[in-house]
Amino acid sequence: MTEQHPDSAATKPTDPDEIVIVLEPGDEYTHEPDEAENYNESMYLNAFDLGLQGGGWFRLGNRVNEGYAEMTVCLYLPDGRVGFIYDRPKIDNNDAMSAGGLTISVVEPFEHLTVEYTGRVCLLDDPSQMADPRTAFRNNPMVDCTVSLDYRAVSPMYGGKPQYADGREIEVEPGKSFAKAHYEQHCSVTGTITVGAADDESTGTVMEIDGLGLRDKSWGPRYWQALTWYRWLPMVFSDDFAMMLSVIDRGEGRAPSASGMVLVGDEYHKVIDCRVDADWNENGEQTTMRAWAKTAEREYELTGEVLSMIPLRNRRTTADGEQLQTRITEAMTRYECDGKVGVGMSEFLDQVVDGWPIGVPAPSGT
Repeated sequence: MTEQHPDSAATKPTDPDEIVIVLEPGDEYTHEPDEAENYNESMYLNAFDLGLQGGGWFRLGNRVNEGYAEMTVCLYLPDGRVGFIYDRPKIDNNDAMSAGGLTISVVEPFEHLTVEYTGRVCLLDDPSQMADPRTAFRNNPMVDCTVSLDYRAVSPMYGGKPQYADGREIEVEPGKSFAKAHYEQHCSVTGTITVGAADDESTGTVMEIDGLGLRDKSWGPRYWQALTWYRWLPMVFSDDFAMMLSVIDRGEGRAPSASGMVLVGDEYHKVIDCRVDADWNENGEQTTMRAWAKTAEREYELTGEVLSMIPLRNRRTTADGEQLQTRITEAMTRYECDGKVGVGMSEFLDQVVDGWPIGVPAPSGT
């Protein structure tokens, strides 16, 4: 079975140089790594329960050619606190998505996945402290955490791997690549997240999740500095109405690109254009949003309000010694569209230039 991107041709291409998007059930599992040093195979899943005003997200990125995985667990608790952990556990193969206590398993391709985590998280009363990770981890308690979640598809697949119609690979430049293949899907999510002592109401939080979320997967060479900035808004309103909006600026004088999809019933409508505008706090972090999206069927207007925010960063030193820093603000966000209330993420990535995120308007007077 081959899943195709919504805008792929319905008939078999006759031009061998035509680019098509393909997705096979086997892509749900790990791939043979490229030779590129920065090869990355990652899976990301989020989960939110609007009634609880809580949820979280989970990511594993296998960088096997560099000898480690990127492991992240981020939990938004109903009282506003955030449980967070990031680690780089050592790995020597790309056989599974399992490292640092986090395991993502495929039960049935395109239909059913599970997330399990047993470990600890840093419990933050003030998540903004994570802008300085060393201080945040030193000044906040580490508590036990367990996660057990089931993800079941409520939508088709969106995306896949671009390749030539005759099966040839499309060459990518590893140093400028973010991924050579990527796909996403909305899901229902059930299970339990426990932070702290489950039997002590004063120190523990148990979230019985019966909600919705989005998962994605990508593979290929990746540097977080390959893009100038992006705005990624995955959201869920119900099991038959959900969205993902994406605006990406790749730099080099090109206009930002817009993409995404809207789940209507049991099918995706491709987003052919969208805009995302935001209001910012004094740190250049999003607080509220206004977005517009257009499909072939209709236009949508929506608003977003950040419920809980944690700022994260990625740093890399180039071969010639240049220090590069990327900021990613990860916010659980309440959305409204067509009179419906939903929940999801607003993930804003920016390269930091002269101490300020490049895609955010500079403060007045600077």
